[in-house]
Amino acid sequence: MAKSETDRTTIDLFDNEKRPGRPKTNPLPREVQLKVNKRNQIKRDRARGLKRVEFKVSSELYQALSDMADEQNISRSALIETILQEKLANNR
Repeated sequence: MAKSETDRTTIDLFDNEKRPGRPKTNPLPREVQLKVNKRNQIKRDRARGLKRVEFKVSSELYQALSDMADEQNISRSALIETILQEKLANNR
């Protein structure tokens, strides 16, 4: 039987691999955990009707947005969304 990193039913067959250090709470390697977590995050966002938008800004603008978001106690993405909504409302 081949070992699959994402196989959750046969992991106990391979638990004899002992490693020193802190015990792992998740049997999957970190890279696989990150992929699973990202996939779940995308599913949650889709269920909430959110779409991903990505763009690059200068470090000065990034810092200004971060500072403004901290002042208003909201996330940077929420601040950017608010700014975009206000701009769209003004152009209508």
